[in-house]
Amino acid sequence: MIQTFDLPAIEHADWVRKLLHWASIHYPYFVFFENHQVNYPYGGFKKSFFAGSSCFTLDQASEYYRKSEMVGILSYDFKNQIEKLSSDNRALVDLPDTLFFLPDVKVLFHENSIDIESNEPENIFWQIVAFQCTAQINPSIQVRQLTSKEAYIEAVKAIQNHILEGDIYEMNYCMAFDFKADWNPIQGFFDLTQRSAMPFSALLKAESKYLICASPERFLKVMDSKIIAQPIKGTIRRGKDENEDLALSKELLHSEKERAENLMIVDLMRNDLSKIAQTGSIQVEELFGVYAFPKVFQMISTVSAELNARVELKALIHATFPMGSMTGAPKIKCMELIDRYENFKRGWFSGTIGIIQPNGDLDMNVIIRSIIYDQNDQQGYFAVGSAITYDADATYEYDECFLKASAILETLQSDSSFKK
Repeated sequence: MIQTFDLPAIEHADWVRKLLHWASIHYPYFVFFENHQVNYPYGGFKKSFFAGSSCFTLDQASEYYRKSEMVGILSYDFKNQIEKLSSDNRALVDLPDTLFFLPDVKVLFHENSIDIESNEPENIFWQIVAFQCTAQINPSIQVRQLTSKEAYIEAVKAIQNHILEGDIYEMNYCMAFDFKADWNPIQGFFDLTQRSAMPFSALLKAESKYLICASPERFLKVMDSKIIAQPIKGTIRRGKDENEDLALSKELLHSEKERAENLMIVDLMRNDLSKIAQTGSIQVEELFGVYAFPKVFQMISTVSAELNARVELKALIHATFPMGSMTGAPKIKCMELIDRYENFKRGWFSGTIGIIQPNGDLDMNVIIRSIIYDQNDQQGYFAVGSAITYDADATYEYDECFLKASAILETLQSDSSFKK
């Protein structure tokens, strides 16, 4: 049953806050998607909410594909079930490789109204209206850096040696941070997205595990028979005024290094899509597009193709996951080296979360600029990385990682700046 309720735009934020806290009590699984009306080719996530009472794996999700609406998340480490790989590093939070659920409750947001789909939409609406909820203040948390600057630089040099020897062309190398604290992840989501409003933001609850995501990147979008990939490679900070903004965006656009990084991943994504696309249908719709976000400019390219008839969900994922922007090229060798040089299991970081429609359409992001938190263990972590090429400067890449982490560090350590 679907019912529409008037909800003036000025009340949206308050109602969403109540909705998320209400759902955290009533449902073991929920996800809230938000696009923050950010300009993005093909748009961002549709502002929506889904809650469910049970979950299942990707294999089981394939049974519901093109039959039911689903929400799902894939861990980066699901790669081990696609290729002959392993992840022997320490898990900072114990997470499932795949998790999907069918929604018992669905909320779609419009400018001045909402649609609630459930067995009893009116009862749910008024429960949420009456729910007592106030904004909280999270404590300032001590964050621990798991890779020192010296170890980071040493690893970059080793990766560049692999490039020199011809093992790889480019590799996404990441470092992690963790923390242990009694922390409210719902409030953390509002705090993070207020600092960094992104087109692929998401808050996921999976029992005691939470994903607090402020991602700027799309992994895949399927519309009818068309599939779209939009890898991000290339980052530079925002300026202090319009003139500096313009200069920095031009610097990113004309950077030979950033363009080379981006082009390598575009080629990789073209190769991945060729496994499931109609012959001759792959095209690069935009190459080296520069887009502004709250703290950074990003270089985004858009690759599209026409899908082969009736490609199944599992085949689509196996052909394209993990996304090339989070591995490097060639993909399998890079994934082997990632597990050698990184000192943590990525888990949900650099995986994907998204929504799958009954007609087979889907929209899935890249899980970056995100916090993963286990409320039972009061343990959390996040990670950041960059593309290492032969001519990359290790100190510059290290600083770029902290630029990408800045909104998260400000969210967690509100009373002081992180000493890197």
